[in-house]
Amino acid sequence: MARPVPAPSGLAPDPSAFIAVDVETANKDAGSICQIGFARFAGGALIDNWSWLVHPQTYFSRYNTAIHGIRPGDVSHAPDWAGIHDTVAQLLGGQIVVSHTAFDLTAITGASLACGRHPIKARWLDSVRVARRAFPEYRQRGGYGLASLRVHLALDFKHHDAGEDARAAGYVIEAAVARSGLTVADWLVAAHRPVNSFEAGGL
Repeated sequence: MARPVPAPSGLAPDPSAFIAVDVETANKDAGSICQIGFARFAGGALIDNWSWLVHPQTYFSRYNTAIHGIRPGDVSHAPDWAGIHDTVAQLLGGQIVVSHTAFDLTAITGASLACGRHPIKARWLDSVRVARRAFPEYRQRGGYGLASLRVHLALDFKHHDAGEDARAAGYVIEAAVARSGLTVADWLVAAHRPVNSFEAGGL
């Protein structure tokens, strides 16, 4: 599991910059975040990668623990979401924030509302939507989950660790930028174009 470390200091504005995030949850409630990972990219490169454990203030299901390996004892001294919300909001607010599917956005919003905080406003970009358009050939070759894209894009990461998965999602975006010639900002719009427009060579 990625070792929790302090958040890095801010970077100068960069049009290629974005932060990828991923969360793990204690149970089927999307807001039961027990780990959050971040991967900051700029200039086409990984700048920093870290994760924090989070006390979900609820129970752990055996199913979820079997997936990510996090147990109640691991988070017994970790802050809860209310304790880190403002820091996360400062990191992500107004930025291009990448997540692999909308699950992470749903989880972060759910956790925020559950503790009486406002949802975090950012420019969210779903790396699955991007991958479907940048790599249409993978649809028939295992799909667009991180486990499948790890093989296709030669990604090196430990699945279901929030810090590792955040980094992998960021590299999916960088691969799409390299394949398409579109910038990260361009993909905020392009990710909502019909998939068949890309299959027809409309990159």
